[in-house]
Formats: sequence, C-alpha cells, structure tokens
Amino acid sequence: MSEINFTASQMRPTPQQCSLQLFPQIGRHVYPYSFSQEDALMKIDLSTHVAGVKLESYLMNASGPKCTTWEELHTIAQSHSSAVVTKSCTIAPREGNPEPRYQDLPLGSIQSMGLPNLGYKAYLEMIPALKALGKPVIVSVSGFSVEDNIEMVTAFQQSDVDLIEVNFSCPNIQGKAQVAYDFEQTDKALAAITALGNKPIGIKLAPYFDMSHFVAAANVIKKYPVKFITCINSIGNTLIIDPYTEQPIIKPKGGFGGLCGDYIKPVGLANVRAFRELLDDNVQIIGVGGIKTGIDAFEYLLAGADAVQIATCFEKEGETCFERIETELAEFMKSKNYQCIADAKGKLKPL
Repeated sequence: MSEINFTASQMRPTPQQCSLQLFPQIGRHVYPYSFSQEDALMKIDLSTHVAGVKLESYLMNASGPKCTTWEELHTIAQSHSSAVVTKSCTIAPREGNPEPRYQDLPLGSIQSMGLPNLGYKAYLEMIPALKALGKPVIVSVSGFSVEDNIEMVTAFQQSDVDLIEVNFSCPNIQGKAQVAYDFEQTDKALAAITALGNKPIGIKLAPYFDMSHFVAAANVIKKYPVKFITCINSIGNTLIIDPYTEQPIIKPKGGFGGLCGDYIKPVGLANVRAFRELLDDNVQIIGVGGIKTGIDAFEYLLAGADAVQIATCFEKEGETCFERIETELAEFMKSKNYQCIADAKGKLKPL
C-alpha cells in the first residue's frame, strides 16, 4: 500500500488549516485568541445532560475504537472524555472480521471490524469497577436478533450502568442487515427492549439520506420511551481500491466497509439536524461523524446535538484528542460570547 500512503501532515491537517479551508472568515474570529486551557474552561460551561445523566463535558468516546478491553476503557476513564462508552457487545465473544479490516485514509478511514468484543457478560462484570472510576458508563449492545437484545438489555437493566445504547446500525456483519433500515423491525425491537426496565434506553442509528426515511424513523421512535439517539454510524458498504495493486484495501466482504471521519461529517450534521426538527426535546441526540476540532463539535451543537462522540480522531490521535477538542470548543465559544452549551444548541441560523 506504500503507493497510496499519505504523510501524517496530509492525514491530519491542523485545526487552523481545516477551518480556513472551509470558512476563511473563521480565522479572523477564532485564532487571534490565545486562551490557556484553564482560562477557556473556567469561563465556559461545557456540561450537558443526556437522558437525565449529567456529563461534565460535551465530548465522549464513541463505541468503536479503543473501547474493547478493560485497559482501553480505563484509559478513556482517565481522559477528558465525559463518559466511558463500551464497544458494542454481543451475546458471545467475537474475534471480528479477518485482517486487514481497518485502513487509514487522508480524511478518515475505512473499516469492517465485525464487532470484535469480549461478550456482554465480560462488560457486565466490569461495570462496578468502571463506575468506581467516577464517570458515567454507557454500555453499547448489538444483538443479532431481538432475542439477543432482550437478553443483554435485561442484564444491563439490572446493573449500575447509566445508559444503554442499542446499536441498530452495524454495517459490517456478513449476512446481517442493519435494523435501522428496516422500520418494521425497528418498531418490533423497540417495543421489546423499551419495556425491560427503567434505565434510559437509546439507539444508535445508521445514516439516512432521504427525508422520507428521517420521518419514518422518527415516527417509530416517537411511539416508545426512547431517551436518546446516537447518529450516525459509519456510512456502510463503501469501497476503496488501490489502483497499484488492483485490490481493495480491506479484506472483509470483498473490500466493502464503513467509511468514517471527515468524509461523513456533512451526513452526520444533516442527520442530527433532521432528527432535532422531527423529535421532541425530551429525546436527546448524540452526534457522531468527522469531529476532530472544536469547531467541528460546535457545528454539531448548532445542528442540535446534546453531546458528541469522537471515533476516528480518537483512533488516530489517542485519548489526548478529548482535551484538545474540548479546549478548542471552549475557545471558540468564548470568542463568540457563548457561556454554556444551551446558548448555541440547535440555534442554526437561516440564510
């Protein structure tokens, strides 16, 4: 793959470069400020709530990268991530898809991991120790059937976990359709899993592209006590080809995989905005997709996200990304005289 490798500087432009490429006027308003991290965070309140659970910051990790093992989850708990989100777990442990199943791209990545995880019982056993680290714990579950999800949600309802996120949108399991694209199955699954206990239930959604699909999904969600949605998962079944080897760059599913990172941010923003306009305010929205700077996070805030999750940037940069993005967000909000998340949330201005 050496012919299509990119340098680190090409793969990860600085926040200033990203902002100036997209919106040249931003540089005049943001980067002349040189607040220290402490100065920015002391004056800007980035705390938020999802399903009644307070988060000390607007940012957390996404279920996916570097959240499978105890060591990885402990690292997240020690970072500036406002919560600890587990890998989407299944009934039994899974090794996932064959390698190579992940490749960096200049503006993101393509992957077909196949839900490698320790099995839900391992995460159930970790909950007390994770909670002892002092942050909210969000468990992600991804059953291959309604019965699988019932078993796992029932177990976590009886634990000390704070929130349960049910993944309806993994695109990388051979022969398994995404529940989020089948509204009849979504309805059936929600009827079952929302009746299992009092802990808040949310669902992770696939990206939608047609307004009729936003409406159909929202109408199903409104029927049940869904407390939050997470959108979006990766854009599934994309294909990257190496023209020099004449092969795809990942192995599973003939090279078809989920596209992540900068490439999908406009789709993520659109999904957050559409659902914010369609759902009642008592359903919180967690935005995901292409967030690697404070300005990216602010765009999701304007679209209406109550919190955001970081995936590809965390994969590439490591846990220090949470502190950096948090500081950048606070600096940008300070430059615009916003004091807290509510000042800007959902307040996208029309042209």
